[in-house]
Parts: sequence; C-alpha cells; structure tokens
Amino acid sequence: MINIALIEDDEPTSNQLRQWISAAKPEARVDQWFNRDDAEAALLREQYDLVILDIELGRERHAGVAIINAINKHSATPVLVVSAMPATIYRSIMKALDAWDYLQKATFSEDDFIETLLEILRAVREKKSQQKVAPEPVSISLDPLRQRNPIWRGQRVNLPLTAQRILAVLLEHQGQVVTYDDLYEVVKSGRNRENIRKHVSTIRDAFREIDANFNLIENVPLRGFRWVSE
Repeated sequence: MINIALIEDDEPTSNQLRQWISAAKPEARVDQWFNRDDAEAALLREQYDLVILDIELGRERHAGVAIINAINKHSATPVLVVSAMPATIYRSIMKALDAWDYLQKATFSEDDFIETLLEILRAVREKKSQQKVAPEPVSISLDPLRQRNPIWRGQRVNLPLTAQRILAVLLEHQGQVVTYDDLYEVVKSGRNRENIRKHVSTIRDAFREIDANFNLIENVPLRGFRWVSE
C-alpha cells in the first residue's frame, strides 16, 4: 500500500491532483488535508510515503515551509511542492529545504505531474529495498580496451554512448552529488532534466539485467544524482 498525504487548501485543485494520482497509482491511499493544523497532526500520526503540498494554506503564506521543516525533523519523507508561487524564486528555497521537486501551478500538465510522482515513488521503493537487503561489497571497473564500457560482477554492462558518458561522470565523483548542469556537459542534445533522467534510468536497467538488486545510483532531489560509495 502506498500512502500519500495531499495538503492543498483549494478543494478543486486537491481533487484534481487526487484524480491524477489515482489514475497513475490506483492502489494508493490518498489522505487530503486542507489546513496546516490538520496536516501536521496527520503527519505525526501517520507514516506517509510521499507528501504533496502547497506553500500557501489559507491565510498562512508560508505554511508549507513550516510543514516541510517539521517533516525534516522527524522523517525522511519526500515532499513534492505544488504551488502558484513563482518557480524562479521558490525552487531554490525548496532545494535548500531538501524538497524533492517544485511544480508551479498553471505551468505543468497532467503528464508532468504523473511523471514526477512516479519517479518519486520509484525512489521510495528502491530505498525500502535497500534497507531490507544489505548490498554485497562489490566493485566496478571500466573495460581498459573499451575505455568507458563498465564491467559489473565480471560482466560487461551494455550501454549506449551517452549513458556511458554519464556513468563515467558519476563514477569519477563517487559519493558526491553530480548536478544536472554537470551532466548537461556530456550530452550532445536534449539538455534538460527529463532527458537526463531517462539516461539514468537506462543505466539502472542495464545494471539490473546483471544484478536485480542494483541500487547504487541515488536520486538527489532538485540537484541531480550520486553514485553511492561502496
């Protein structure tokens, strides 16, 4: 069961987002909260996999910021912010608060919302799996004859050229955050976050063909990715 808290004071908007969530994840339980007090009480009482919230709740202009701070004190629940506040200003603020992503109302489509939602839920699932299964001490090497082609558990990982370049950057900075801007430098076209995410997804899928429990590429909300040090 996936448990999602939807904190939005505008009821039509809340219901629309709930419909989109249900369309993408029919099995998800969605609790709707319309004010800060009820939301904070629920967050203390329930264990959620994801919190989706607005910054402004009623007359409180920055109620969402207070809720995120409260979440960060007690759990590592990912937060997706959906707000009418200008993204040019608030995206950096949400980044500093470790929110997963920021979607500005009236500028994103149902597909944008669902894609972001599914990406977060996949990361939540991977994290749970990682907690249940302790990874074996393994190492990765680059094929000296093919320069960038990686060898994983003694087998060559088949990757297209751009994915190889992205992997090489992640490996070069193991344990460090590699930003989207850093990764733009190694792609010749499609220099946007969605395209980078697709390349990273390709890398993960290729490794999982060899190792179903592979989970060493970590999403870093609003920043980029990190190859977790082994």
